[in-house]
Amino acid sequence: MKIVLTGATGYIGKRLLPRLIAEGHEVICCVRDSSRFTAPPGMEGRVQAVEVDFLDRPTLAAIPDGIDCAYYLVHSMSSSQEFSEMEAASATNFRDRMDALNVGQVVYLSGIANQETLSRHLASRKHVEEILSSGGFSLTTLRAGIIVGSGSASFEIIRDLVEKLPFMIAPAWLETRCQPIGISDVIELLLRCLKNEATYHRSFDIGGPDIMTYKEMLLGYAAARGLKRAIVTVPVMTPRLSSYWLYFVTSTSFTLAQNLVNSMKVEVVCRDNEIMQLLDLHPRNFAATIRAAFEAIEQNTLLSSWKDSMVSGTLKIHLSDFVQVPEFGCLLDQRSLPVADPDAVLERIWQIGGERGWYYLNWLWRLRGVFDKVFGGVGLRRGRTSPVTLHTGEALDFWRVLLADRAGRRLLLFAEMKLPGEAWLEFRIDEKNILHQTATFRPRGLWGRLYWYALVPAHHFIFGGMIRRIAGVSTIVT
Repeated sequence: MKIVLTGATGYIGKRLLPRLIAEGHEVICCVRDSSRFTAPPGMEGRVQAVEVDFLDRPTLAAIPDGIDCAYYLVHSMSSSQEFSEMEAASATNFRDRMDALNVGQVVYLSGIANQETLSRHLASRKHVEEILSSGGFSLTTLRAGIIVGSGSASFEIIRDLVEKLPFMIAPAWLETRCQPIGISDVIELLLRCLKNEATYHRSFDIGGPDIMTYKEMLLGYAAARGLKRAIVTVPVMTPRLSSYWLYFVTSTSFTLAQNLVNSMKVEVVCRDNEIMQLLDLHPRNFAATIRAAFEAIEQNTLLSSWKDSMVSGTLKIHLSDFVQVPEFGCLLDQRSLPVADPDAVLERIWQIGGERGWYYLNWLWRLRGVFDKVFGGVGLRRGRTSPVTLHTGEALDFWRVLLADRAGRRLLLFAEMKLPGEAWLEFRIDEKNILHQTATFRPRGLWGRLYWYALVPAHHFIFGGMIRRIAGVSTIVT
């Protein structure tokens, strides 16, 4: 079948894509920025990427004819406070294009919305379902609560809280009940719904076998990790204070933290488990899901992470607009060193950041991350998806990977930290085996220039030490 996959660079989409290809389907991936999309190795001929912005109606014409089914995995919760209007507009444009193409089925991944009073996030998901249901296609809606898996937002937030805080004074919403489900079960359900007429024009709640509070989830994670943790809930923590609590302790953005807090006050428990019986699926319990997540992390087999989504940052950019590093009006720190073993140097470049760090004065990098968090940035807590591989579009601490060209021996990063300007960091090994490290800063007004010149002494030590550690030599080439 010919299938449209929206959200192909997102957490769910990146995991669903290889499964669709493995089952013999041809997949049309709708992406806002094709420079961020990389087809799974060996599957390039079965995947086509088209640039589509669902808020820009004319761009949907890029979706070709002959589509059989589509997956709608588009969400805007982290992008702005106007996400409800954005999600409604995106869904309307998508519905109209699917109708024009005479698509047979659309599968939509939504959120559990069984209570009368819903958060803005859950109300928006429900409204999107209503918009899609008015289309001429057969709509199948899967409503999930908390999705747990290696790299998921829920898992990473739980991981941050439990690993870092032996004792928590937490908001009262930790006593709210939910029904988590593992990412592998979500992917399996999405696949089994495809062209299954028993699921047409219906919505299903999906969840694992465990109904538990958020507090029990945190303690369950701690037990799986062999950690002793104590949690005390207090009723005096306001939603805004709760949002700051999540923002400073975890790797989430403040906008996402706000929307998560509002949603976590709403119980997300399945009405029934009809979909599991209908599709003959026996989902993993919470403990097994946590174990599977850590197996993937330990084996370096993470297929996707929510942090790689552009909404995990504070800047909303089109990557291809920044791949060409500007020259006019920029301030530079350029350093070069000869390398005796370029393959080893390239390996070190590709392992930069995350737990490995930045090779020199890591405590200063961590301090910069703390200041970034204080001023509303992403900080260093996003880390990296894999300790050994890098792909265009991924998050790397408080940078975004603009270009990861291993064959061309070039890595280009764009800063997503809070800055009075724009910043790039580039590593390149030329044909003469000279390593070039260039930090480029395009200041915004006077404050931008003052910021750069104030840090020149620090840059001398940080960037100088970093290139020497990466190159494995100590003599500067001028």
